[in-house]
Amino acid sequence: MDAYVVGDPDGLSPLLAELRDTVARELHAQLALRGERIELADLPEVSYQVTIQVERALRGWRSRPPAAGLSR
Repeated sequence: MDAYVVGDPDGLSPLLAELRDTVARELHAQLALRGERIELADLPEVSYQVTIQVERALRGWRSRPPAAGLSR
């Protein structure tokens, strides 16, 4: 099913929209922790933290009952 049909104006599937929001929240948190600046040396840790949050979002996505009429 086309994501736009289910109401996402960005044209993303519900899963991709959730992942986008998860990454944005974690990047916002990392920037706040690091004084609004991410140094090149910090990228491995920032990437790790983003990966952890994406994994949590995917785990939550898999545990949800499927919505009526929507497939994943």
